[in-house]
Amino acid sequence: MIYKILTVIGLATFEIYAAIPAGFAFKISPIEIFLYSVLGGLIGVFVAAYLGDIIKKWLHKFRTVKDQKVAKEPGFALKIWEKYGVIGLGLLGTMTVGAPISIGIGVGFNVPTNKMVFWCSLGVLLRCALFTAIGYFGLQLF
Repeated sequence: MIYKILTVIGLATFEIYAAIPAGFAFKISPIEIFLYSVLGGLIGVFVAAYLGDIIKKWLHKFRTVKDQKVAKEPGFALKIWEKYGVIGLGLLGTMTVGAPISIGIGVGFNVPTNKMVFWCSLGVLLRCALFTAIGYFGLQLF
C-alpha cells in the first residue's frame, strides 16, 4: 500500500492530471487521493519555487545583456500576467499547465516567490478538489 501512496504523491509532484487517475486505478479512497495529490502538488510547488529561485540567481551570474528580440505577439502566459497579475498566473496557470511551470514563469517575470507560492498552493488545492470530485462522480456513472 505504501508504494501506491508514494506513487500518487510522486506523480502529483510533477503532474496532478496523472496522479488522480492513478489513485483511482489503485483503488484508493477519494479522500486519500485528494490528500495525497495535494501533498505531492505542494511539494512540487515548494521545490519549483525555491529551487527555481536558486537556479535563477546562479544563471544570472553568467548572463550578459545582448540585443533581445521582442516577440510580435505576446504569448499565453504574458496575456494572463497582463490581465490578471500574480493571482491569475498562480490560479489559472496552475489549473492549465501545472504549478511547477507557473512557478517557473512567475520567476521569469520577477514575481515575489512567496506570492507565487501562496497562489499556486491555492491553485493546487482547488485543482485537486475539482479533479478528484470529477473522477469520483465520473466513476459513479459506471
